[in-house]
Amino acid sequence: MSVITRVPEKNLWEEICKEFASRSAPVRSDDEMSVKTEYQDFDPAKHNPVFYGKMHERVEADEDVMKELDAATSHPSCAGYTFTDKPPETPPSPPPTPPHKDVCTPREYLEHYVFPWLLPALEDMLRQAKKEKCLERKRTAFNALDYITEHLYKNNPKFDDRKEITFEKIPFVAKHWETHPRPPLPLSLIWTEEEAALVIQSQWRGYLVRKDGEVQELRQWQREWREENGNISTKVSEFWDKRMPDWDRPTPNASEDQLKVDNKEIRVESPTKQS
Repeated sequence: MSVITRVPEKNLWEEICKEFASRSAPVRSDDEMSVKTEYQDFDPAKHNPVFYGKMHERVEADEDVMKELDAATSHPSCAGYTFTDKPPETPPSPPPTPPHKDVCTPREYLEHYVFPWLLPALEDMLRQAKKEKCLERKRTAFNALDYITEHLYKNNPKFDDRKEITFEKIPFVAKHWETHPRPPLPLSLIWTEEEAALVIQSQWRGYLVRKDGEVQELRQWQREWREENGNISTKVSEFWDKRMPDWDRPTPNASEDQLKVDNKEIRVESPTKQS
């Protein structure tokens, strides 16, 4: 009995990532790339330094090769080997001309106008995430979207004056933050390990001092003194309210107003004579 199966469609993103990985050669040091040979690479544990930078192959001979070796022109470790220079590397072929973005298909648009800029940004973001230890910790201050946005904005080929700009100074970011400000990050994400260690150590030293018996006695006395004298201003106000109920009112001007004593009006006049 035959079964009809449906072949799943190819994922465009996976194909683009595979193609990008095949184009970008792995980063190798100069020592690893110094020897290009189809037969045997240079190994300092097996070969003499004179093999460095050359392609070599061992040649089997019936006679003793050391008999005809001239130590003045050749190193003894080269006996029985043949050497040749490394061939020049073939330059990569030029990339095909991209189609016009207004008439190309969505796949061609992604391949020629989106992924050539997005994939290097993602690769650089992963390197920075590794430096920020995002793969080791559960929470970090590193924001991948902010980093990609800054990378794409600074590396826009149409502008040459964006290399020194930071994410906070990007115009559309600053405009968006005016109406949608971000909450500040907690100190646990801002501090480095060294800064956090200094704060923890200082707090621990303070705890060791505060738990001392003499310091505890002094703090207890300070607490009791504050409780007894904390409301001194309130006690003074209550005292004067009892002694002088109207002490906080303004004093009348005796030279202008009439004073009353035992229901008798008394007028206070100025001692100077008035004409």
